[in-house]
Amino acid sequence: METKNYTLADVEPTYRPMIINGEDAQASSGETFTRLSPAHEIEVTSFPKGTQEDVDRAVTSARQALDHGWRQSTGAQRSKLLLKVADLVRRDAEQLALAETLETGKPITQSRNEVASTAELWEYAASLARNTQGDAHNALGPDTLALVVHEPIGVIGMITPWNFPLLIISQKLPFALAAGNTAVIKPSESTSATTVMLGQLIREAGFPAGVVNIVTGNRVVGAAIAEHPGIDMISFTGSTGVGKGIAAAAGRDLKKVELELGGKNPQIVTANADFNAAVDAGVFGGYFNVGQCCNSGSRLIVHRSIADEFAAAVVDRAQHMRVGDPLKSDTLVGSLVNDAQLAVVERYVAEGREAGANLLTGGGRLDNGLGGGRFYQPTVFTDVTAKMSIATDEIFGPVLSVLPFDTLEEAIGIANSTSFGLSAGIWSNDINEALTAARDLRAGTVWVNRWMDGYPEVPFGGYGQSGIGRELGRQALAEFSELKTIQLQVGARDSRWVDAPDAPRR
Repeated sequence: METKNYTLADVEPTYRPMIINGEDAQASSGETFTRLSPAHEIEVTSFPKGTQEDVDRAVTSARQALDHGWRQSTGAQRSKLLLKVADLVRRDAEQLALAETLETGKPITQSRNEVASTAELWEYAASLARNTQGDAHNALGPDTLALVVHEPIGVIGMITPWNFPLLIISQKLPFALAAGNTAVIKPSESTSATTVMLGQLIREAGFPAGVVNIVTGNRVVGAAIAEHPGIDMISFTGSTGVGKGIAAAAGRDLKKVELELGGKNPQIVTANADFNAAVDAGVFGGYFNVGQCCNSGSRLIVHRSIADEFAAAVVDRAQHMRVGDPLKSDTLVGSLVNDAQLAVVERYVAEGREAGANLLTGGGRLDNGLGGGRFYQPTVFTDVTAKMSIATDEIFGPVLSVLPFDTLEEAIGIANSTSFGLSAGIWSNDINEALTAARDLRAGTVWVNRWMDGYPEVPFGGYGQSGIGRELGRQALAEFSELKTIQLQVGARDSRWVDAPDAPRR
């Protein structure tokens, strides 16, 4: 793995145009916006500030590409192009990782890992492109054959968040392309660089013009995509509140929606668990990406007999984590993405203290001598009850809550007590406990004696307020497909009506 450390001398501000119909594009308004590094307070990128008119152009381009070749392309043709993108992502891995770190504030080592995972997503989607299968029903009678086929939905609008910009668009886009769709994409205005860079690689790979269009900008662009009559489906990742608004806008035209939303994910730690492994997972689950992760394992539900010892071990790890300059390879925790997110974290920490939770460590900003930055101490609360806001709400920051339990039934009840259901975990060396929890936890993913592993082959999505639909796996291809039933007459057909004297006439 690359271990190079960067300095600000390696950073040059870069202008990145939109991509519409296979060409670099400027905003119709002529306006641009700039992104500062959240860790260093320096300009790193600027982009066109897209408009409704730009979305119209992108949708028109996507529709023309869909109807004039891409819909009719073969799985083999799509697969080869997707594999080419994977190769190009690996070729430009270091540039992508650096751009991701500069815009998000996450450590460079984390960005490198995410770029490697991105390439694997494109490779797996390529395999699906050649394996689209339907069904044949030949037991419907001697004169009937029915076929069920998968067809592309059409133009897919994709709206992605700021926390994992390259990875999340790659959990959507290659699968939609494998199914024969075209796309209009709006990346987060905070972290647009790697999405635009990916679009350039898609163009270099040889995708036809208009298959993938990227419009940068603020919520005006997102709203235009969600409401556009020329878009057939919306795929969105982000907060539950924004997701509901997008679903409502899409619902006016009965667009299909796929929503990957928030989470308040529990890790149950039983008395017989592998203590050190569970502590490590608790720390990783809470502080990975500074807690800015929908899969953050922010609720540690620990058996009362070990709860104090477990909390102390988590605190010890938290206090020794290197928080600081994300450009250094030995940094584990970087910067929060912006001032607004920092304010949210500070508010929830204050609410936790006011509600009577015990702040064991953290709870404040860090000054790392970088002339700014949104660095926050890894934070641990104990004496947390299931109804406190720090235990029910998605904080999206480095804040862990330890909640004790006495029985497994109680632990599962606490775990299921929020409106979210994205992921959950159980740490136990008792197979009956593990299977009971895996069955009863209301979550789209349940990890047993591990946390936050992900694979392209395995579907991902949530229950309840955590979303609708699934990404990844074979299910992702189905998510971006329509089912069509074709019924065929075999041989001569007897008349139903002509020879019936009392048949109704029109």
